[in-house]
Amino acid sequence: MVSIISEKSKKLSGEIFVPGDKSISHRALILGACAIGKTTIENLLESEDVLATLKALKELGISIKKNHKFWEVRGNGLGSLTNPKKTLNLGNSGTGVRLLMGLVSGCDITVTFTGDESLNTRPMKRVIIPLEQSGAEILSNNFKLPVTIKGNKIPIPIKYTSSLSSAQVKSCVLLNGLTSTGDTSYSEAIKSRDHTEKMLNFMGAKIFSKCINNKTNKIKLSGLPYLKGKHFSIPNDPSSAAFPSAATLIIPDSEIKIKNVCLNELRIGFYISIKEMGGYVKFINQKNISGEVVGDIHVKYSKLNGIIIPENRVPSMIDEFPIFCILACFAKGKTVIRGIQDLRNKESDRIKEIVENLKKFGFSVKSTPNSISIIGGKKVNPRKQIIIDSKFDHRIAMSFLCLGLSMENGVEVKNAETISTSFPNFYDIMKSIGANLKK
Repeated sequence: MVSIISEKSKKLSGEIFVPGDKSISHRALILGACAIGKTTIENLLESEDVLATLKALKELGISIKKNHKFWEVRGNGLGSLTNPKKTLNLGNSGTGVRLLMGLVSGCDITVTFTGDESLNTRPMKRVIIPLEQSGAEILSNNFKLPVTIKGNKIPIPIKYTSSLSSAQVKSCVLLNGLTSTGDTSYSEAIKSRDHTEKMLNFMGAKIFSKCINNKTNKIKLSGLPYLKGKHFSIPNDPSSAAFPSAATLIIPDSEIKIKNVCLNELRIGFYISIKEMGGYVKFINQKNISGEVVGDIHVKYSKLNGIIIPENRVPSMIDEFPIFCILACFAKGKTVIRGIQDLRNKESDRIKEIVENLKKFGFSVKSTPNSISIIGGKKVNPRKQIIIDSKFDHRIAMSFLCLGLSMENGVEVKNAETISTSFPNFYDIMKSIGANLKK
């Protein structure tokens, strides 16, 4: 068990790079495996989650190796996966397992998936139901892992309307549809992050999306596309950038710049919300790389005010709510977040962990099954060091370490090794800008 202690810090300053984007890293590996020829990937996030996906693809017969600063994926075309010799263990990676379930269900192979203790409790019904429409035979542990899939060589085209705004469910269905002879149709009430659609288009697939009344998002994918191996230059992760950004906003006189971050409009809800709170956040040096908007984020210490988060913004900041709730504690007035029930199905029950841990400090916070409300702006300074058990949730661990940087007696986070699932060099990067962290 690894513990990290964070203590009151002076101003944070400097220019930093956070790791490559986790969502795009998973997809670059998986789509590279579907392509004909060589796909090269620059700035792949080499975290535990992504490396679990990489290892699973190797077990499925895909050649992947690192060549200097690039990773190379040798794709054999659609439907070319082979039966693995053992159960595929995706560790803590919900993205990896759900996307791979979609991929293998469209191949003539049989695969069993499992994960760590946390992943094996997470819901898989959301992807099993649509995948069964394609003709795949699926056995599960009451819709949880372990899951065994006997894929369908020529899957029936899925036509699915999802009650969830989930990029994982959407991507799972689209990956299944790649080997279908017809058109796969997918509809979601609120548009979720669209990296899969952008990357498929970049590789040559015929994929179309349309938003109706600025809400319902409909997608159609033509089956059996000729996917060409491409070079992906992966931008840095806006979800990882949220942690040094938040720490900068609450520590007086702080100012940092985070370089080459993905600024996809469906990933920046956290930063839009900060601006609404009165926070200083600017996007500069913007450019387009491999189909994604990329730029630098400039952040300064700011006095914040509470806001109400509109529900249609939730999908664009779903991973940032733990650190956003830390910021809300420093914002004058009331902050209300609704429509976040799916936070209870993450690496931990994030609503429960956020609320119970913030109360340890004396913050005014309440929750319902699908909401959190916080009254912030009051000085809170516990008389002793607060101990947080991350419950092996990387975003809970990093969020409360950022909070500790403003506390006189600091915070100790236990089970902090979980941070390596998404942000392996968090400790060193935060130290480089002045964060008072120690192991």
